Amino acid sequence: MAIQLFDSLSRSLQPLQPSQPDGVFRFYNCGPTVYAPAHIGNFRTFVVNDVLRRLLELEYGKDKVKHVRNLTDVDDRTIGQTQKEKRPLAEITQKWTAKFHADCDALNCLRPHVEPTATGHIREQVDMIECLMQKGNAYRAADGSVYFKITSFPGYGALSRIKERELKVTNAVADADHKDSVSDFALWKAYKPEEDGDVKWTGPAGASEGRPGWHIECSAMIKKHLGETIDLHTGGVDLLFPHHENEIAQSQCCNGTTFAKHWYHSEHLLVDGTTMSKSKGNYYTLSDLTDKGYSAMAVRYALLSGHPRKQLNFTLDSLHAAESALKHLRAFHAALPASGGDEAVFAPVFAALHDDLNIPGALGALFTLVNRGPANVSRSALDRVLFVLGLKLDEPAAPKADIPAAIADLAAKRWAAKQAKDFATADALRKDLTAAGWSMLDRKDGYSLEPMKK
Repeated sequence: MAIQLFDSLSRSLQPLQPSQPDGVFRFYNCGPTVYAPAHIGNFRTFVVNDVLRRLLELEYGKDKVKHVRNLTDVDDRTIGQTQKEKRPLAEITQKWTAKFHADCDALNCLRPHVEPTATGHIREQVDMIECLMQKGNAYRAADGSVYFKITSFPGYGALSRIKERELKVTNAVADADHKDSVSDFALWKAYKPEEDGDVKWTGPAGASEGRPGWHIECSAMIKKHLGETIDLHTGGVDLLFPHHENEIAQSQCCNGTTFAKHWYHSEHLLVDGTTMSKSKGNYYTLSDLTDKGYSAMAVRYALLSGHPRKQLNFTLDSLHAAESALKHLRAFHAALPASGGDEAVFAPVFAALHDDLNIPGALGALFTLVNRGPANVSRSALDRVLFVLGLKLDEPAAPKADIPAAIADLAAKRWAAKQAKDFATADALRKDLTAAGWSMLDRKDGYSLEPMKK
């Protein structure tokens, strides 16, 4: 059964299949920018891609899937962090790369076969920019930067369906005077000592010293490790424009061929019904949740509970439900014989996954069997399902911290004072909680308490 997956370019379901004679399925997904810990919205995309990778391996074999995921280790945000912390770029990015790997391992995400860095591929990016300049698709600006000329690529906007008027408004930037058009995007950014510190490289021929633009990084790394045409390019929906649109333009103009046969985008994650932000108190990293006592597997399960192409509302209640579901799966798994049974009973699970990666449909089909009981099912067959979903059952939920009665009473009084708009009392009680070593996080529907890290 071929995997049918929605293609963001054609806006239709299309089969996933290798396009090269060697039969290897070439698969790329945009990785993190390593300047801070990835949040659970980022990990929704990475976990979804992990299920897709596992399904592809079952379909074609482990040696017939090549998965590349990059690390963005030089851009405005990573450089901004070096300026903020007064530390070298490599020191910043290596720290957060290690944290990202630890979180991926905790969530049981398979490591990509290749994980290239932008700083490790400066030569490839410069070569690509010089090719675009020679072909007339890019030009040097007065400040020594290099820009891609969007009017040189008639197909621009096919992926995002963006109109010319919207394009001009969306891409208007402060340094537009250096460009032929406000719509053109940077391939190479001229060095600015006050902004870039000591982060700079030799630029393309005729350009200034500086650093690559964000978009050219992925195109160059894909070409180096997967070739000029790949079978699948994925990422979050937030990357569809301008990042992926720009990748198509620069890659196809440079290489003269189709860049990606298939595009797939995961939708945004909401938290408590709204977008995630620190100011709203609903911003979570994996560590934030495991510190509260939830298991990493519960987080993975919760992130898989909605269809990848629909917005998912993540709540702490969804983690409680995930812990409960994992508990039932553990009990079901333990009750099964090691082998035998009829593997065909899991056909509805795989049918759902093959149909546009319908993960909640697959989970529903799985729990239909769980609720029916262990008849005619083997542990080995279930393990195949668990592999594809990336669910490990040997990780019990971590115990939650006990909240002393005195602390709970303080928190209740503070919440009541805040609701009564007695902010002076509320602030004083918060200080008492902090002094006692507890953090109180307000939410629109209540509050949570957790011990402060020592």
